[in-house]
Formats: sequence, structure tokens, C-alpha cells
Amino acid sequence: MSTVVAIGATHRSAPLSLLERLTIDDAMLGKYLDDLRARDHVNEAVIVSTCNRTEIFVTAEKFHGAFRDVRDFISDVTFTPPEDFADHLEVTHDADAVRHLFAVAAGLESVVVGEHEILGQVRDAWTAAREAGASGPTLNLLFRHALEVGKRARTETDIARHVTSVSHAAVIMADERLGSIEGRSVAVVGAGSMARGVVDFVTSRRPGSLTVVNRTAERAEALAAGVHEWATLDALPPRLADADVVFCATSAAAGVIDAEMVAGALAARGGRPLLLVDIAMPRDVAPEVAELAGVTLLDMEALRDFADRGLSKRRREIPAVEGIVDDEVDRYLAASSAREVAPLIVELRRRGDAVVADELERYSAKLTALDPAHRELVEGLMRGVVAKLLHEPTVALKEAAGSVRGERLVGSLRELFDL
Repeated sequence: MSTVVAIGATHRSAPLSLLERLTIDDAMLGKYLDDLRARDHVNEAVIVSTCNRTEIFVTAEKFHGAFRDVRDFISDVTFTPPEDFADHLEVTHDADAVRHLFAVAAGLESVVVGEHEILGQVRDAWTAAREAGASGPTLNLLFRHALEVGKRARTETDIARHVTSVSHAAVIMADERLGSIEGRSVAVVGAGSMARGVVDFVTSRRPGSLTVVNRTAERAEALAAGVHEWATLDALPPRLADADVVFCATSAAAGVIDAEMVAGALAARGGRPLLLVDIAMPRDVAPEVAELAGVTLLDMEALRDFADRGLSKRRREIPAVEGIVDDEVDRYLAASSAREVAPLIVELRRRGDAVVADELERYSAKLTALDPAHRELVEGLMRGVVAKLLHEPTVALKEAAGSVRGERLVGSLRELFDL
């Protein structure tokens, strides 16, 4: 029977410096999924890679083989030796893996508890896996159900009220540091979903100016939407010299702001302090920038601390969301177990029909003495007896599906009836 296994590192299990090294390049996702599927013990695969987690969900016949395959895959594609990250991996399987994914989709495992961005990220991860042909019947059912859990959690509870995303938290954190963003000069580096969220939240705080800076001019201009200024990365140094706060949220594989660039900008700032908020993964801003006088650098670790302090507003909603997750795990396991035993029940009934057909064939010569009505009566009697004999095992199998007893019954039926 196929097992669902979840393996990965998250903000709960690994330091930021390690998560950064384990980041999966979105541009290579299709190739990476093909690589995973080609491993000996992996049947299906979905990669969920965000700024706070790199997690891989697979189906496999053997748990330990799947663990080795996924661990080696992470090492191969991130060029990180297994000994550097193995102790930081979170590993779950079967019902625990299902519960973990549902909790992730519900926002319970996020840095900002209840944030809505993770639901879209889970959806995107599943879509990428489907397009690559890496997600099959088991993971398709699991991820479809996970999205339903995430929506239900946000509809039936207030877990998503107040701070609703990493982008939102970053803006609020900067707002507190500056006293207010209103009237300030702001730059946003990047044009993806995280940067879009920052632009939206900053705009609501009425900045003095806002400039979108991005590698490609088309995306920068599109995000600026004719309301804000925009520029390419070539214009980043003068923006660093002018802005009061710079939010960094690109998907670049390497940093875009180093100490030399910031030092040059500081020389032109006339002593004005500079606030940098880096919510990218890998980080956009080199860590040594924090050592420069006049610069405050806030990264995902600072945001994690900030979110923890503000958790009290949503803490009371956590038990309700956990209840939803538990309910949905039970519902999913019941549905998936029923689906798993259905083919066995069909095979059992097919075996019964085959026995009847074989016996009728064996006694066909003797049955020719019967008229058609009596022959039909004999055949009906035989089929009825077999159906009654198989009825109780079928009912017991359905009722026990998903339990330890159900697993024993499945094994017994397979052995007794050679299924």
C-alpha cells in the first residue's frame, strides 16, 4: 500500500541561514520534479518551497527508501551535504503527513499565523506538480482536500484577521520602526506576489513616494500600475540613497544588495538613517550590511520575532482551526481508505463470479438435461449463495477501512482468496 511521506525543513526546525541554502529555484521546478520521480522509491511528488519552508510530499511503497531518495535529492539540487541539514528535517508519514499539510494550508505552521499567502503557495506547488506529471491520484486528492481545509479555516474562524501575510507583517514592522510610513519615501525591490503585497499595504499608508524596482522593466511598470514610480535594478543605488525604507522581496537566486552598494548610498544620505526590510528567500541583502552605521536591517528572523509578539490577537482562534484540521483529517482518511478498499472488494466479487462460472462450466454437460427455466434457477441459486458468503466480509472491510483492523482484514482477504 502506498505511503504519503512529508520531508523538509521549516522556520520551526532550521535557522534562516540553512533555510536559505535549501531554497528550491522555482525556475527549475519542472526539472526537479522529474528528478524526484526518477528516484527508485518515489511514485508521486509535490514540492512546497516558500520563504519559510522547503518541504517535499511524496508517495512511496517504502518509507525508508523514500526518505533516502528525498534527502539525497535535496542535497543534489541545493549542493548541501546531508550532514548539514539532516538533523533539521521534519519527517511525517501517512495520517501525520496529512495533518501537517492541512495545518500548513490552514496557516497554523506559518511565521505569521493565519497568513493567506501560504494557501496560494500550496495551490501553486500542486499546480506545478500536475503540469509536470508528478502528482497522481493520491497527492491530487490530498492537495485538493488541503485547499478546502485552508478555505474552511479562514471562512469559519478569525485566524486570518489582523496581520494576514508576511508582506503585511513586514509593512507593519517597518511602520513601527519609522513611527509612520505616511509621507515617507519607499522603495520596493521585486515584482512578485510578496512585493505586490508590500506595495498594496504601503499604498494604504499614504507614503510620500513609492518606487517599484525590478530586474525587468515590464513587471516593474505593471506593478507600479501608473500610480507609483518604477525603475530597473540599475537604478537601485540612487534609490538606496533617497529612500527612508527599502523592502526587498525578489525571487533572485543570489543577493541584489551588498555592503559596498549600501556604503555608497550612505555617503550620499547626509547622515539620514536607512531601514532595509528583507523578506526574500534567499536573502536579497547581504547580512554584513547590518554592521554599517546608520543602517537597520530587518530580515525573516526579525519578522518571526515580531509576529510572535503579535500572536495574542489570533491565539484564541488556534484551537478552533486545529479542530477543523482534525475533522478534515478524519474525513480525508475515511474517504481515501474507502477508495483503497474499493478495488479489493471489486476483485473479491469478481473472484466469486469466476468461481460460479467455472463450476457452471464444469457441470455444463449435466445441466443440459434441465430446461432453460430450471437451469436459470440453478445459476441464480449458485450466485446468490456466493453473494451471501461474500456479503459479511465486504461489509466488515468497508466498516474497518482506515483502521488497524481494516489493514489486518485486507491482508487476510488477499491471502485467503489469493487476491
